[in-house]
Amino acid sequence: MRPTTPPGGHDIDRSMGELLQEVRVAQTGVQILFGFLLTVPFAPGFARLNDAQRNLYAIDVLAVVLSMSFLVAPVAIHRVVFGTRKRPVLVSIAHVATVVGLLLLLVAVALGVLLVATVVFPAGSAGRVWLPGLATTGLVLCWIVAPLVVRSRSAYIGQEPSARVERPTNEEP
Repeated sequence: MRPTTPPGGHDIDRSMGELLQEVRVAQTGVQILFGFLLTVPFAPGFARLNDAQRNLYAIDVLAVVLSMSFLVAPVAIHRVVFGTRKRPVLVSIAHVATVVGLLLLLVAVALGVLLVATVVFPAGSAGRVWLPGLATTGLVLCWIVAPLVVRSRSAYIGQEPSARVERPTNEEP
């Protein structure tokens, strides 16, 4: 029988299930963004983009493709190693791939907003700075800072980030 509890205390099967569910959510968003980006060159206004905007668009598409690649990787790896008792390794690799995929998705969304700002606002306009700046700040706060704060607070109170916090009840025994 294979061990199901790694040194960190997580049940491997539960970790794998949670990770795949998280990936499903992220994959949907990245696939919608990718599908939308694939249609952009066929829109009439695409011809009016300058070289810098076209390069920004190309980098954005690349970021989305790389994000999608990393976010789908855990599923592909799971299919290959299924039944080989390598789930602990799979969970570790899938975790890294998912984090990289989410960071690339953050970059792709930020680049998309930057591209929109260059189309919507004239050159030299403050909107070309504040729109992508605020959007990127929001993404970083929600996707990087908040998770790290939760993780550090869990460690601060002596809990592993994954440990359950037992709350005292007002009931008498």
